[in-house]
Amino acid sequence: MRFPAILPTMLIATLLTAGPALATVTCGGPLPDFIAKMKKEALEKGHRKDTVDAFFANARLDANVIKADRQQGIFRMSFIDFSRRVISRYRLDQGHRYARELDSLFDSIERKYGVSRGVLLAFWALETDFGQVQGDFNTLNALITLSHDCRRPSLFQPQVFAALELFERGDFDPVRSTGAWAGEIGMVQMLPGDILENGVDGDGDGHVRLKTSRADALTSAGRMLRGLGWRPNEPWLQEIIVPADLDWTRTGIDKSLSVAQWTKLGVKPRTGTLGPANMKASVLLPMGRKGPAFLAYPNFHVFFEWNKSFVYVTSAAYFATRLEGAPVYKAGTPEPMLSLKQMKALQTRLRKRGHNVGPIDGILGKLTRAAVQKEQVRLGMPADAWPTVELLNRL
Repeated sequence: MRFPAILPTMLIATLLTAGPALATVTCGGPLPDFIAKMKKEALEKGHRKDTVDAFFANARLDANVIKADRQQGIFRMSFIDFSRRVISRYRLDQGHRYARELDSLFDSIERKYGVSRGVLLAFWALETDFGQVQGDFNTLNALITLSHDCRRPSLFQPQVFAALELFERGDFDPVRSTGAWAGEIGMVQMLPGDILENGVDGDGDGHVRLKTSRADALTSAGRMLRGLGWRPNEPWLQEIIVPADLDWTRTGIDKSLSVAQWTKLGVKPRTGTLGPANMKASVLLPMGRKGPAFLAYPNFHVFFEWNKSFVYVTSAAYFATRLEGAPVYKAGTPEPMLSLKQMKALQTRLRKRGHNVGPIDGILGKLTRAAVQKEQVRLGMPADAWPTVELLNRL
């Protein structure tokens, strides 16, 4: 990526899917003992001993993986700050160039999986700057480290065995294969388990090479998104104009009305036309009623299957619309975002009132937003789910 403060991958480890199975090996302890248990498990799964020995021969713990895992502060940024940071003129220009250059490939993916090229280009850009920054962590060591660490072994141990299967197919080198710190590989950063399930030989060379083949990487991403629930040839996000007297309690990603109902309530498209009248959609106010406003369609939820960060998902979805001709959003005049200290204090007070906000991490995610909106209703404040100093003080 072109922003050194951002991790090499935007897909953070706490948000990964569980993979093909649950953890079966006790985490922690001396590494040789842990490796021995992993090898035993691999043999019980039916893998050949010589293959298992070769696969695990050079496995090591990587302290830099743990360090990266603990540093995810970028997701505490506001939508406006984050989106402006990651959606650069360079990325827009490159996206448009690749859309033209790979037109036939994108047409093929759209026909087969119904995933728009803007969506694929957005992920390609945000994950690896169109393949330029794919990460230089040894993938096996990253997966071993996170499997050995006792925070989330059930997420990563299955990925080790998926990598072993790729090794048997000739599509993974335990010594030379590199990628992101959380074990993702290639231009669109997919985990070994996802590659096994969704990898596509897009260029017809007999292998799935997500690091070097654009056709393999983009086609695999299209298949994965379709498998995650993407509805072919439907919209995902659209900027809107909302009336000042809108019932803010109806807004939020966890609530939806039909497009026809939103129209009756005064919601209008900023450009173009809204989706089909009977399609369900949510009014999304990433920075409250005074900031940008979007209509989120069913496909928007699929972005959360790729990454659970609200600010990342909204930025990626918006970026995809920009790549397909949408204008720069109207930023409006939202109230300032709470500081990290204030946000943690807010989450602590919300938790004391019985709300589930997840970890006290200072990140304004879906759970915290939902709790904020409920407290705004209780206190008679505009319930737009955007936390303010006034709300914090009143709590």
